[in-house]
Amino acid sequence: MTDHSMTRRAALGSALALAGTAAAPLQGCARESHPKLDLEDPVTRAKVRAKISGSTAEETLHGLSQLHLYAYLNGGNTVPLITMWNYTVTKWQPVSETRYRMHHYESGIYTRFNTEEVLDYWDNPVTGERIEVWPFIGGPIQGEIGPDGTVTDENATVKPQSLGIHIMGDHVFVPAQSSFSFPNPFTPEVWPKEFSDNPYCWDSFFTHSALLEEVANPDLTHVRSTQQFQNLVSFHPWLRMGGHGGRSFGRAFGTKLDGGFEALPPFLQTAVEKQAPEMLDVDNWTEFRNDFADYMKARPPQS
Repeated sequence: MTDHSMTRRAALGSALALAGTAAAPLQGCARESHPKLDLEDPVTRAKVRAKISGSTAEETLHGLSQLHLYAYLNGGNTVPLITMWNYTVTKWQPVSETRYRMHHYESGIYTRFNTEEVLDYWDNPVTGERIEVWPFIGGPIQGEIGPDGTVTDENATVKPQSLGIHIMGDHVFVPAQSSFSFPNPFTPEVWPKEFSDNPYCWDSFFTHSALLEEVANPDLTHVRSTQQFQNLVSFHPWLRMGGHGGRSFGRAFGTKLDGGFEALPPFLQTAVEKQAPEMLDVDNWTEFRNDFADYMKARPPQS
């Protein structure tokens, strides 16, 4: 079964954006059968979306995804580049029967490809250049989930369109896709290795999923869920590959977390405390952060 078309973003997978959020321990997750979901009902559709990607209650959820990044150079096989661990914190609040508001915060810790080795410097396998790693941080991003998708503020870099709600066997799947672009903010005179003649393009394809039994349980405000996504993105400026054709290809998978920050692996707890301390106090994180703008302000131009 499918829902009606979604207007804009599944919000960073609501994390999106991009990302999965966290859950408190589930209560009353009964094994008895539940009524069939009526996806023609907008109230039901909104609750399904919110429960899977976030919550229908006023609460803060956490999540973690592992993103493997590859270079696709418009020919040949992809080249493994680096891995990013995306840690998210999202504050949820019901607005009405069909609207659920979120405030989303996220960070990214880079490690050597497919390892837990946090990197300060990285050797680019395409260019051979040793580069100082630039941590990812973003937020707060605001949005609202409704029956047919999520609408986010102007700061969001993912603008999804719904691919429906699908029930397959004992699982519910909520897929979406997104295309977004903006002019390259770097100039060739000042940033020769970050600049590209092409606009910066970001295409994402992601799916949240959860057990039908839990989604249909009226006693649960959020459910255990997983997120899987791919993206095809212009090379991030810190990779210093603006003059190369192609894009980075990302493949990620993740889930909500019981236990919040303390549920992160110890190596990530240490890295987040060092590189993104704002994630530990989101109540006092009010100024919008963007890694593009942070990079341009903090890094002097490099030849």
